Amino acid sequence: MTKKERFFRMTKKERFFRIRKLITAGAVGSQEELRRQLEKQGCRVTQATLSRDLKDLGASWVAGPGGGHYSLPASGDSPALRPLMGVGVLDLAANETLVLVRTLPGAAGTVAEFIDSQRLHGVLGTVAGDNTVLVIPVSIHRLGALQKLLKEKLLAA
Repeated sequence: MTKKERFFRMTKKERFFRIRKLITAGAVGSQEELRRQLEKQGCRVTQATLSRDLKDLGASWVAGPGGGHYSLPASGDSPALRPLMGVGVLDLAANETLVLVRTLPGAAGTVAEFIDSQRLHGVLGTVAGDNTVLVIPVSIHRLGALQKLLKEKLLAA
């Protein structure tokens, strides 16, 4: 495989997802380090684009002993999270008691964080795996309304 074949065109949403995952997975100390990690995943990005992406994601550089690292907002209130839902969520299903959200591999944690951060009426909590989120309703009597609300929030991107 040539060096050129190793890279592919990535959408902004996909790039945001990968940047978020890299930052939350470990300490990313600089934009250059983040750029190199993205390049290893096949995403070639300029420093200017990366700088804009970090700003859009609400990332900040936090000083620490021996240097610093990038950090993302603790809550899912980042305006960039909302567009990611349309890319990360594949399907939504429910039975008589629970709602299951199917996601791309590795996206369930981000989707669960988004749901939790919204403090949606009717959601008691979430449990995330790698590619599924279990949404626990406050009451099974309002499960249909909760499923409709989740579809609006997660699939309407």
